[in-house]
Amino acid sequence: VQLQASGGGLVQAGGSLRLSCAASGSIFGITAMGWYRQAPGKQRELVAAIIRSGVTNYGNSVKDRFTISRDNAKNTAFLQMNSLKVEDTAVYLCYAMKLGDTYWGQGTQVTVSS
Repeated sequence: VQLQASGGGLVQAGGSLRLSCAASGSIFGITAMGWYRQAPGKQRELVAAIIRSGVTNYGNSVKDRFTISRDNAKNTAFLQMNSLKVEDTAVYLCYAMKLGDTYWGQGTQVTVSS
């Protein structure tokens, strides 16, 4: 499974960004997709996850601001990030789970300025 992440960048606080994560290769059997994030000096934390049926899970710090969605036909997950805060600044890592294994895409930098 290969994951191609896109989106991210620099935005002012209160703004929005959208991340995408497209899976390719041996995609049959992918169950969950989502993002973690890692900020300097902090532990990696779950941002959002979505399983094939559409059930979602969010980290407490992003609930009500971020929305994850998934296009199963295109094997792509999307993360709409609204009302961004400075503390959302981090490298965002998309992932996919398949048969107990976790696959990672390249990190995407999200920087929120005050």
